[in-house]
Amino acid sequence: MTDEAVIQRIVHAISPNKAQHLVEIGPGLGALTKRLLPLVDEMDAVEFDKDVFPKLTQACQLLGTLHLHLDDALQFNFSSLYQNDQPLRVVGNLPYQISTPLLFHLIQYADIISDAHFMLQKEVVDRMAAEVGTKAYGRLSVMTQYHFHVESLFIVGREAFHPMPKVTSAVVRLIPKKINAPAKDYQQFSQIVKQAFNYRRKTLRNALKEIVGEEQIALAGLDPAVRPEELSVEAFVEISNLVSVDGH
Repeated sequence: MTDEAVIQRIVHAISPNKAQHLVEIGPGLGALTKRLLPLVDEMDAVEFDKDVFPKLTQACQLLGTLHLHLDDALQFNFSSLYQNDQPLRVVGNLPYQISTPLLFHLIQYADIISDAHFMLQKEVVDRMAAEVGTKAYGRLSVMTQYHFHVESLFIVGREAFHPMPKVTSAVVRLIPKKINAPAKDYQQFSQIVKQAFNYRRKTLRNALKEIVGEEQIALAGLDPAVRPEELSVEAFVEISNLVSVDGH
């Protein structure tokens, strides 16, 4: 990322202060890190590429204390950074090829995160923030919106990067939400959502026939003939909870 105006806009959106615990995923050569570190004095960063370590350390050595963790963010235990009941503020320009699995990994830590700001492929952000009934609405939408309030902040053009990528990016803000009606069996809820969108063009009765009976769908107040993209997050939770009650 080479566009200074875009970097400053991201920093402004994050608006960090010294009382907060900032964690950056994939700092690379520090385009964002160099702007954030002086504002917080101390922060953590998880980086997979060991070759950038000396360059990043040198670039940030006079700006504050940067705790670098050489690890794969897809495997990293973010709970290890959680101390003194201080929630994490997670930021990052996420690699496009791992963005979706990384988001699912981070969902596990929603209860220790105060917010997250990510730059992602615009298509991924559109899916995260998609409304029920739209083409972009799918598994990522449901699972992200179950845990977070999702706000698409602004689009970042390809020209903000060097070398220039083939896709347009966008910055998204995630804020963990209080779940008023949680899934009784989260793994089952997750499996139902995954199964449904594996067959998103089929009716609900056909998409979920291996897991949920048609009568259970009806008990949830839903039409078995609708398609998965027509179901809200709450509707998926309702189906899952009815299956839990029935013991299936």
